[in-house]
Amino acid sequence: MNTTTLNTLTTRVPASNGKRSSLLKLYLIRGLLAVAWAAIFASAHATLDALAITLLVIYPLIDAVSSLIDYRANPSGSERRVTAFNGTLSSLAAIAMGVAGGIGAAAALTVFGAWAVVSGTAQLTVGVRRRGAELGKQWPMLIAGGLSFLVGISYVIRAAGEQPSLDVLSVYATGGGVFFIVQAALLARRARQQRTAIG
Repeated sequence: MNTTTLNTLTTRVPASNGKRSSLLKLYLIRGLLAVAWAAIFASAHATLDALAITLLVIYPLIDAVSSLIDYRANPSGSERRVTAFNGTLSSLAAIAMGVAGGIGAAAALTVFGAWAVVSGTAQLTVGVRRRGAELGKQWPMLIAGGLSFLVGISYVIRAAGEQPSLDVLSVYATGGGVFFIVQAALLARRARQQRTAIG
């Protein structure tokens, strides 16, 4: 191995380690927040009062803040524009959820479903662009993005039916949270494997 190759490897390894570490923390916190939100919303949405509407606004805001942190923590990468788009979209979704929550369950479910479709597509795109071995292949993120897209469509359809319920949102948030936590675990395992290989 020549000096140029060695220098390139020693430059790439810390860079990839730093990106993986920041994503690990972000995914873990994002997942835990989603599960916590689901638990609170499950017991607070029986009526669309101020608390329930506030929770509806908070959920896409969690995604918006996560996208902003992701964007700022990773100054390079082809996924940055998609991450920025998703952050902007989630911010707008938070505003729309506040308005829709005041109208009723059908409107809230429609807005949430539409947001889930677009944000799921963005998550799929980011997952595809991060599929390298260093970032854990991103299978949980790809599956979560695909499910978000499909489930979002079902929510929009369900909202047009009789007596639409917001019960499904807790299930959605729980599932998404679990996928984020699994992705964080995969990144942690990859980090351990790399430390073992170097050691």
